[in-house]
This record gives sequence, C-alpha cells and structure tokens, in this order.
Amino acid sequence: MTPPVRLRALYETLAAVYGPQRWWPSDSALETMIGACLTQGTAWTSVERSLTNLRERGLLEFNALQKVPEEELRELIRPSGFMQRKAATLRALLDLLEQEYEGSIDQMAQAPPAAVRAQLLAIRGIGDETADAILLYALGQPVMVVDEYLRRVVIRHGLAPARARYAELQQLAMAAFAEERNSAAMANHCNEFHALVVQVGKAHCGRRPDCAPCPLRGDLDQHQQGQPAAY
Repeated sequence: MTPPVRLRALYETLAAVYGPQRWWPSDSALETMIGACLTQGTAWTSVERSLTNLRERGLLEFNALQKVPEEELRELIRPSGFMQRKAATLRALLDLLEQEYEGSIDQMAQAPPAAVRAQLLAIRGIGDETADAILLYALGQPVMVVDEYLRRVVIRHGLAPARARYAELQQLAMAAFAEERNSAAMANHCNEFHALVVQVGKAHCGRRPDCAPCPLRGDLDQHQQGQPAAY
C-alpha cells in the first residue's frame, strides 16, 4: 500500500477504536481561536484555567476582549505561560479581525483560506500548526493540522522520512483523503483525524513509544518486517 492509503487505514482503525472525538472543546469560534493561541508550549489544563478567567469576566466576546488593556489580559492568561508574548499575539489577532473582517469571524470564514492563512502567519506567535488549527476548528476549513503526535506516528510507521517538513506531512495527510470531494465532509475528516492522532499519541506515541497495546501495532509490525530494529 502507498503511504496515503496506509495512513487512511490507520485513521479508520483509530476511528473504530476511539469513536468520534468532536473537537474543538469550546463554546464559540472566538474561544477556539484564543485556545489555539494559548495552547502553544503548555498543557490544555492550563489553557482551560486561562479561558475560565476570561469567561468569568465576560471576555470571550470580541468587543469586550478588544477593550481589555494588554497588561490586564496578561494576568488573565497567566496560567498558560508566556503571558506577555501570548497577550501580544491575541491582541494582534483581534486587530486582524477588526481591520480586515469588521470583527466578524463569519466574514473571515468566507475569505479564501490561503489568504487568511497568510494573514495569520504574519502575526508574531502564530506558526503553521496554530494557523491551521484556527482555519480548521474555528473557521471550518478542510485543512490538516500537523503536530508532534502526527510526526511521530508517520515517521515511526515509515510513512515519511525523519526530516520531513510540515508541508510534506500535511500533504501526506491530505492525500489520505484525496477521494473526498465534499468540502464539509473533508473538514470533518480533518477534524477527526487530528483529534484521533492526538488521542493515540497521548496514549501510546509519546517520546517513548508504548507500542505493545497500541491499536496501530499491526501496521507497525508489518512495516518493521525486514527493517532494522530502530524503534
């Protein structure tokens, strides 16, 4: 099987084992955007504390959050770490929404995804993974999010070289669903694919892999037949 076909088979296996994930865990697109920016370099439990601080102040709404002084914003998101940098990133994201989309996430969702991605990447503190998470989870665009868990899975299963770049891994993941023609269905696949990879990554594919009980063990065994013992 080709790497995309094998990756699609891994996805089907994970879907059967773990069931629907229904990410992102938030109540609004703006909350999703904020969470995507805050989760960099920290655990989601820490992000939840920051989001709770904002929620209790009634600040998970564009106009209200935009009016908060940056110094106050830093304190509210302190649990997420790197509060100075992340506050500046959130402020720049709000400015983008106001200046280009009249403060409307719906307008942003209607814009060409490539243009929105470029605008997001122009914000200091937003990289490929965060930009794609915003496009997928907040704007509903059919974009694959590449994170460290996906990198570990595809490399350990021999689906990509160890030095594969973000764009190469994203292309591989998109190719696994190349036959999907419906945009909404594709976005759902992208959503579930990323969430399922995170699920198996946390359980079995950390820095030290725990392969024996992993639901993907069968594919790994087949790959390792005739390969050096490098895992």
